[in-house]
Amino acid sequence: MGTQGTQRLVWSGEALQFVGHTAYGSPLSIGGDPDGLGAKPSDLLPLSLAACTAFDTVVILKKQRQELRGLEVVVTTEQDPEPPWMFRSIHLRFVLTGTVDAGKAQKAVALAESKYCSVAATLRPMVDLTFEVEVIG
Repeated sequence: MGTQGTQRLVWSGEALQFVGHTAYGSPLSIGGDPDGLGAKPSDLLPLSLAACTAFDTVVILKKQRQELRGLEVVVTTEQDPEPPWMFRSIHLRFVLTGTVDAGKAQKAVALAESKYCSVAATLRPMVDLTFEVEVIG
């Protein structure tokens, strides 16, 4: 049997405001109102992909003794114009800072995205996933 996790989502009782509780027990504000608090639910999917891939990228580069000082992922998405607004493409632009070999950074992101990221593995059959890597020394 694989890894299991339990998350919870609780409506605040106000408008479209919810609090998600992660498997670690941390709260996460989720909101469906542009003026409300929290992340838009459809933002969580591409952010999950970015976080999953970034996590593994950091682990791989640290094991390679690269002096990574910063990592930012800029996410660009394309969704259908009509409900249910299915994601058609998600592009991740990794911007790494530090003394990092560009070739190793490219390979680390590719490995993270293709082999280790469960979110990418889940989305790949339905969504066009692409990435690029920029290293700023």
